[in-house]
Parts: sequence; C-alpha cells; structure tokens
Amino acid sequence: MNLRVATYNIHKGVQGIGPARRLEIHNLGHAIEQLDADIVCLQEVRKMNRQAAARFTRWPQMPQADFLAPEGYTAVYETNAITRHGEHGNALLTRWPVLRQGHQDISDHRFEQRGLLHVVIEVEGKPVHAIVVHLGLIKGSRVRQVAQLNEFIAREVPRGEPVIVAGDFNDWGARMRSAMNAMGLRDSHELPGPRILTYPSRLPVTQLDFIYGRHLSPTACHVPRGPIWARMSDHLPLVTDFSLSK
Repeated sequence: MNLRVATYNIHKGVQGIGPARRLEIHNLGHAIEQLDADIVCLQEVRKMNRQAAARFTRWPQMPQADFLAPEGYTAVYETNAITRHGEHGNALLTRWPVLRQGHQDISDHRFEQRGLLHVVIEVEGKPVHAIVVHLGLIKGSRVRQVAQLNEFIAREVPRGEPVIVAGDFNDWGARMRSAMNAMGLRDSHELPGPRILTYPSRLPVTQLDFIYGRHLSPTACHVPRGPIWARMSDHLPLVTDFSLSK
C-alpha cells in the first residue's frame, strides 16, 4: 500500500515583521487539508501564546495542532520550548489510529529548546513509527542531535518495524544525509525529478526539510509551490509518497 507523508514548519501560524505581522493559521488549515497526507509532521506549532491571542482577533481558542487537524484526523502534540508568552513544539496529524506517543528533549544548549516527538500509528494492522524533529541551528548541535536520534530509534523502535523521521533539519547542504543513511533511513534523494527546495518559501534556494524512511520505499516526492504557499510560512511543505509492504 501507499503512505503519503508531509512535513511543514508552519512558523507558529504567523508571518511578517512588526506592524505587518499577519495571522496565517486559518490559511494553513486549508492548505494542510489539500496535502491529502496520511501523516502530517509539523514544527513550530503553538500550544498557546498570550501575546498573539491578545493581538489577533481571530486567534484560535484551541491549540494549533487541534485547530489544524482535518476532519477525521487525530492530532498529537508535545512541547519543545516554553517562552515568556506561551509554549510551542512539534505536532503530528494522522488519519490512521494512534497507538501511543512519546517525547524526548534533545536540546543541545540553553539557547535552543529542541525535542523529538514519537508517535506509533496503526496502518492496516501494522505499527508504523513516526518521529517529528526540529534540529538546531548550529552544525555541531545537529550532529549530536542525530546521534541522540540514532540512540532513540535503537531503543524505542523494534528493528523490523517501519519508521519515518521527518521535520525541519536545518540541514544546509544535506550534510546529515550520510548519518541518516547509516541508520538505514532513506529519503527521496535518489528519485528522478527536479531538485527539492523548501526554503525560503518566496524564493527557495535550499532544502532544510526532509522525510526519511526505513522499511519504506519512497516512490514520489513534491513541494507545493506558488504565491499562496509562499506567503503562509517561511518554509514550503515537503510531501513524499512511500510504498509500505504488507
């Protein structure tokens, strides 16, 4: 069977700077539904934010993960960072049943709060592990965080069960790909087609967002483009189709 996975850094549902800041969370809800993905991995998702709620009259009354989940999807969220006005983290939306969830703090220093979200999903009676990550801005942090990811997978994911790792890797030049490949995780890099570019959304020049799979075969990959996608976040979403053997 086929399994469609998307990853999207939603920039906390707000775009722009200063007085030009605008609320995009409602547009993001429609956009995520259009992706038609079985699993949607989200980064920079706000659970709550008092300052934004006071500024924007249409600020949702529920956490962003729940607000963004299309009808029939389950939303799973875990906080990575607690700030002066609220908290934000990673989320996963899925149309398949959720068996369990977990979280691990992978912060590398006190200036960046990072974590990974682990969700086990039942796909036609088979467990599939999905891990949502948002890695650090510093290369050394990313190297250490991928090492922590490796240890987490070895500990939490049975060797024969499918696993997906998706998110904002902040990985300029795909330098973490070799380390991910060494863990048995492959992305769509070897598929024919144009180069994948996800950042910045208005004029993308690089790929910061990745979807890796183990015991899954990538069959297609695309990045939605156009003026509407360019204005909703500073990242574009990445969508990969996988073949899941029965």
